[in-house]
Amino acid sequence: MVMKLEKVVPFGRSLDEYVQMFHLTKSDLRKRILGVGDGPASFNAEATKIGVQVTSIDPIYQFSGDEILKRFNEMVDNIIDQVKASPDDWTWSYHTSPENLRWNRVQTINKFISDYEQGKQEKRYQIGELPKLNFQDKEYDLALCSHFLFLYSDHHDYQFHFDGIKEMLRVSQEVRIFPLLTLMLQRSPYLDRITQELQELGYTVSIVKAKYELQKGGNEMLWIR
Repeated sequence: MVMKLEKVVPFGRSLDEYVQMFHLTKSDLRKRILGVGDGPASFNAEATKIGVQVTSIDPIYQFSGDEILKRFNEMVDNIIDQVKASPDDWTWSYHTSPENLRWNRVQTINKFISDYEQGKQEKRYQIGELPKLNFQDKEYDLALCSHFLFLYSDHHDYQFHFDGIKEMLRVSQEVRIFPLLTLMLQRSPYLDRITQELQELGYTVSIVKAKYELQKGGNEMLWIR
């Protein structure tokens, strides 16, 4: 697969952010977890240290740790400047300020980078992307998708979203997706139709309030079982 690193925004989230975004319980953390589109999140690194079984997939893993970190350093200040320039779009309940957000993202990517090479050797970081995953049916108990599906509704059409979710449901027992807003802070136009179609296929679909919010109004998770 071909990816240009200069088009990537390598912002990752921490284990604590995943716990709050996805309502992860102690029981959940005993499950086999697949992180779809994890990017440079420290979730895998931190979770592995406490004995959680996590596999992360992302096309960005075709690049070296040095390349990913270089790209992060090139764009982090620009992203934070954009956040500062749009103060009405953000909620400072988890992160207390743009500066605190930057600090968190730096801590997160440093933990990711320190784990990355070993994690690749252990096949915890694998190159892959929706809508086709190279895993067996029900290989995982829980698939998590953070800040990709729905967020990029302007970049990927309805069929991509539907096929991607069905693929995650093929390889795992349940799927959780966060957030449900687009980059323009609007509820994804695909959400209602996807919910209806999945329910017609026999899935239980719930929209659950998350404890985490950064995008204003971006505090909901889709839970599919």
